[in-house]
Amino acid sequence: MDRLEAPARLMIVSDLDHTMVDHHDTENLSLLRFNSLWEANYRHDSLLVFSTGRSPTLYKELRKEKPMLTPDITIMSVGTEITYGNAIVPDDGWVEVLNQKWDRNIVKEEASKYSELKLQAETEQRPHKVSFYVEKAKAQAVTKALSEVFEKRGLDVKIIYSGGMDLDILPQGAGKGQALAYLLKKFKSEGSSPVNTLVCGDSGNDAELFSIPEVYGVMVSNAQEELLQWHAENAKGNTRIIHATERCAAGIIQAIGHFKLGPSLPPRDIADFSDFKLENPNPGHELVKFFLFYEKWRRAEVENSEIYLASLKADCSPSGTFVHPSGVEHSLSDSINALRNCYGDKQGKQFRVWVDGVLATHVGSNTWLVKFDKWELSGCSTISVHISAALLTLLLIAGEERYAIKGTAVISSKGSGVSDGFTWIRVHQTWYKGYEAKDDSTWFF
Repeated sequence: MDRLEAPARLMIVSDLDHTMVDHHDTENLSLLRFNSLWEANYRHDSLLVFSTGRSPTLYKELRKEKPMLTPDITIMSVGTEITYGNAIVPDDGWVEVLNQKWDRNIVKEEASKYSELKLQAETEQRPHKVSFYVEKAKAQAVTKALSEVFEKRGLDVKIIYSGGMDLDILPQGAGKGQALAYLLKKFKSEGSSPVNTLVCGDSGNDAELFSIPEVYGVMVSNAQEELLQWHAENAKGNTRIIHATERCAAGIIQAIGHFKLGPSLPPRDIADFSDFKLENPNPGHELVKFFLFYEKWRRAEVENSEIYLASLKADCSPSGTFVHPSGVEHSLSDSINALRNCYGDKQGKQFRVWVDGVLATHVGSNTWLVKFDKWELSGCSTISVHISAALLTLLLIAGEERYAIKGTAVISSKGSGVSDGFTWIRVHQTWYKGYEAKDDSTWFF
């Protein structure tokens, strides 16, 4: 990627549903823990890749439902689409690869002859992917018959069955594994191969990721039988692949620590930063740390103490300024004083804060301009009832409100090095289009 001046220190390639995203975790805590770890320690020199079976339509829906980070690269539709950045710019070279020995019309024609196959929604039908539902008991026989038919018709296709019901027909050169192999080959040709790559999955369509040579791999604790069976038959002795004891994103964090790929303590797990000494301080970590405190302050998860506010003001320049998304400018000191008015106002409620796309650029010998997106999720009060996780998620989404800003912060080191801490000089925020707060007075920082 152009934003990295050197090869990525770590590239994480993760499936989404039931891997990065835990649909049974209604508070999204494991995902938020990963977010804090990534933005504080990895965003500036590493790559985040989401590899999902979802189509672009369903992928965008998931981003609206869950507090997900913006990946550098997105592999969608079971490895048939590779896109870059938030703008989802397609990789034209990958399209050319997939066009070889592929005819979507023939695939649909032959598959329509099997009554066992039920066509998925139109949004899931893509240029290089035709998707069906099929009962588990009938999947193997249908797959075998279709493979023989397509071979006779001169097509070179791949049939992937996953999740106990999804059957995808793709070009032979497609799939999550081939898409990753293509990216790694591309990075190598540019002299920017990642130092380490960690692949993460839970189902059968993730198996190909673990087949790529020299990558590390984690099957999350909730991995499905089909992936565990593949591992037992194909990679049981591979010490670079582990079956985590933690679910979903927590399992990914566990793997980072297990393989010693870098820091593995999420800032969200740190109760008191005053007692914590960071090995490699950086402006990104400083930003994450502040907004985590802000969340805990409003949820009353830290003590209502003037000591905290005094510490925050000590980290601000006496002439420091904060430009509110409304355009009104205040001193940083006054903005911190205003936090007294919101202590505990989100106690017992579904209130979470996270930052995304934290990137720091040197603008002086000891000064950085940090760009970031900051999100607030504010919902109903926490409830405790016996209800299915899926229904509870729907209820929570219905009662949630999201607000977001695009921000910049000018931060400098206090001494000759970053180990002495940082001083905040200026923070400027503007509303993220479509996510403006209804009342400017409810947005404190």
